[in-house]
Amino acid sequence: MSDAFVPVAALADLAPGEAIDVVIGDLEIAVVRDEDGGVHALEDICSHDEIALSDGDVEGCTIECWKHGSQFDLVTGRPLQLPAVLPVRVFPVRIDESSGAILVDPTAAPAT
Repeated sequence: MSDAFVPVAALADLAPGEAIDVVIGDLEIAVVRDEDGGVHALEDICSHDEIALSDGDVEGCTIECWKHGSQFDLVTGRPLQLPAVLPVRVFPVRIDESSGAILVDPTAAPAT
C-alpha cells in the first residue's frame, strides 16, 4: 500500500483559528487549524451553496460558511447549522514532526 499523504503547507504558517485553501490534483481542500491547535482538512465547498469554506470563520472545532451561516464539524464534516443539511468530505491529516509539514491524504472516501 502506498503512502497517499501529500505535503500542503507548513504548520508554522497556519495560526490557530485560521483556514487556507489548498489544491491537490482536482480537489480543493480547506486546511483548518482549530482554536486548540488541531489541524483538519475538509472539502472546500459548502454543501449548501458551493462557497469556499476556507473563507469562513473558525470557532472551536467548527467552520462557518460566510455566505449563509452553515456550520460544519471539522472532525466529521457534518453540518451543525442550517441551511446546509449534507456533510462535506473530510480528509486524514498528519503532521511531519521533523519538517513541520502538514500532510493530507486526498484519497479519503466521499462524505455519505
